[in-house]
This record gives sequence, C-alpha cells and structure tokens, in this order.
Amino acid sequence: MEQIKKYNLNHLRELESESIYVLREVAAQFEKPALLFSGGKDSIILVHLSVKAFWPAKIPYPLVHIDTGHNFGETIIFRDKLCKEIDAQLIVGSVQETIDEGRAVEETGFNASRNLLQTTTLLDTIEKYKFDAAIGGGRRDEEKARAKERFFSHRDEFGQWDPKNQRPELWNIFNGKKNMGEHFRVFPISNWTEMDVWQYIYMENIDIPRLYYTHERDVFQRDGVWLADAPFMMKKPSEKVERLRVRCRTIGDISCTGLTISMADSLEDIIQEIAATRITERGGRADDMRSDAAMEDRKKEGYF
Repeated sequence: MEQIKKYNLNHLRELESESIYVLREVAAQFEKPALLFSGGKDSIILVHLSVKAFWPAKIPYPLVHIDTGHNFGETIIFRDKLCKEIDAQLIVGSVQETIDEGRAVEETGFNASRNLLQTTTLLDTIEKYKFDAAIGGGRRDEEKARAKERFFSHRDEFGQWDPKNQRPELWNIFNGKKNMGEHFRVFPISNWTEMDVWQYIYMENIDIPRLYYTHERDVFQRDGVWLADAPFMMKKPSEKVERLRVRCRTIGDISCTGLTISMADSLEDIIQEIAATRITERGGRADDMRSDAAMEDRKKEGYF
C-alpha cells in the first residue's frame, strides 16, 4: 500500500529515540514515577517504548489506570493481558469508589458522563501513592490545549496546571525540580501525530485492542456522533439503537467516545482511512464538545 511504502523510517526512529530519551530522563530525575494507562493506542505505545527503553530490566514504574466503571470491556481485558505479558505492576484508581466516598457527584441526565470525574480519582491516586511524575500519552496535534504543553509539565500541590507558567525546554534539557506536594505530568510522544502513531504501530507490529478495527456494535446517534449503547446510557425517545460496523479512533469512557462507521479491518486500512479523513481524531469526543475550552479547563483542574 502506498501510504505504508512511503512512510519515513528515519522520521519514526527519530521520534522513537526522542521519546525513549524522555522516558529515561523521567527514571533518572524522579523518585516515584508512574505511567498513566488508558488502554488506548497512545498509552500502549508508551508501554512499548518503556519496554525498549529499559530492556532487559522491567520498566521501573507501575501502570496506573483510572477506571471510570464505564469502560469498554475489551479495554480491561487488553489491559490485564498486557500487564501480565510484560510483568508490570498495575494500580487501578476507581471512579466508583470516589463517588461512593462522596468525593465526586455522579452526573445525571442524557449527557451524563464520568469522564470529568476521573480528575478527582487521578489526583487522589497520585496523592495516595506519592507519585512525583505521571507519564501520559498526550500529543500536541490532538487538541489546542494539548499543544500548549511541554514535555515536562509542572503541576502545583493541588494538581493544577498553569499554561502561562511553564519552564523553557532548551536543547532537550528538562527541569524536574519541584516543591513538596507538587508533581509533573510528562508527555514523551508530544511531537508525534496520529499518523505517526499508526505507522509506528504497523512498523513495530504492536498489538492493540480489537476496538480499533471494524466490528459490529449497537450504537445510536446524538448530535451527529455515534455512541455505543450500554445499560447506563440514557437515550432520548428519538435516539434509536442500530447495529452497525464501527471502530474507535480514540478510546475513553463509553459515554463520550464517538465511534466511526468504518470497514477498516487491518492496520493498512486504518492508515488509508486516517490519510483520507478531514475529521480530527477527537472530533467525535462528546466531552470536548461541551465548550470551546473544555479540554483546557479540565487540564487546569488536574485532568490528564
């Protein structure tokens, strides 16, 4: 296929080398780092890069999954399988427990989602285990708020991010100094694009959840976005469930993950589809549609 034949191997290897350098800097500068794992393609690549960075030793940090309780079942199965394969420690923060403890309030109504509630659970998990760095799979091409991030992104003692108060990163020199109670979010694949991610997955033959390939699923349409049907999804009388062939471009909480009607059943098909689309990767994320500044507001409060 033309898109596969023409991708720049040197470009992908340079991105890989840069990301591995950042991961090794995290291990060198921080005492208790962790890798935030969602089960999506970006966090899967971070695990793959971590294995490469520290081979033949095990990766020197645990995987942390913030479980909304409304995840795709395939994501949880894949998560557990991957952790077992690489012998990684898995720490799960439960949004349901956060709700039960009264630290977060369940949203109600047709547009209810637990996506925003993850912030409290994430900050509680970071505090509980005293993590001083949380590695995430954010990329600058995803969304305009993501583009404001540095590789090393400082968070204050409340877990909050100030986009106007970030440290310069000249000549790949990263400043991880912090005060008591503060931590950093680290984004090793900041300079990757969605196409880079898919081509790297193809080049490295990385296993990914079946959700990314076309499959049959019960879905309904809301505000132009196809959403997966689930017992906790409240539907309006006008929203009819259909069984269609769909796939995910990005994986998150079921309540806000838009699905793409697709026949892409292989990595080659996915790469061709991404090359031809004019819709952004997060264009189908219902949580990003709540306001023009939805992502930036959430990040300031401590979101991923």
